[in-house]
Amino acid sequence: MLRIALVEDNDGEAALLRRCLERYSHERDVPLSAVRFSTASEFIECGQGFDLILLDIDLPGLSGMEMANLLRSYDAETPIVFVTNLAQYAIKGYEVNALDFMVKPVSFYGVAMCMDKAVRYLRRRVERHILVETRGEAHAVSLANLVYVMVTNHRLMYRLADSDEPLRTRGSLRSVEKELLDAPFVLISSSCLVNMNYIRSYRGDALCLANGETLYFSGPKRRMATEKIAAFFGGSI
Repeated sequence: MLRIALVEDNDGEAALLRRCLERYSHERDVPLSAVRFSTASEFIECGQGFDLILLDIDLPGLSGMEMANLLRSYDAETPIVFVTNLAQYAIKGYEVNALDFMVKPVSFYGVAMCMDKAVRYLRRRVERHILVETRGEAHAVSLANLVYVMVTNHRLMYRLADSDEPLRTRGSLRSVEKELLDAPFVLISSSCLVNMNYIRSYRGDALCLANGETLYFSGPKRRMATEKIAAFFGGSI
């Protein structure tokens, strides 16, 4: 069962979105439940965990963007989809690692496309860990929290979504690539392996990540890497 939090102050918009979700559940055979909250404060005070948050930006009191920033201070992983008539602010969603956004008034087909993406993301985010040893200390690293791995002079750097300080150890990227062979990672150069769940866009040789960083393809790897990324996102990136 996919548990969805619907944070929307307008009764009509909330009812329309709920109907779209019910139709999506029926047509795609995806069991789901949606709990509606009229304000951001109401959602935060409930203390419940959800698989997906559909969040209006223009909310009374605490805005949707403020709520998202607050949420990310203690929850780096729950996907957020902004549902808003303020399309000009949707781009700011990347600052809080938003999965996507929908513009009001929503349509079933728009909701279905967004939900397809969310369902793919959630199904791929299977909890799995790898062990990283640094100076005699072992760290269990969740793949859902691992943004990328980079190597320089036989030194591996593991960039984590919930920490400003990466993990560093000696090793080869080839061995890490073999360990992550069946996980959603892509080799963008001979020195960098990226978690595709954190990719937001790419243009030319530049790859933009949800944490605001920009990485770069190497010439020989670009074509194969971009094909893999496009296949992962179903051609939607």
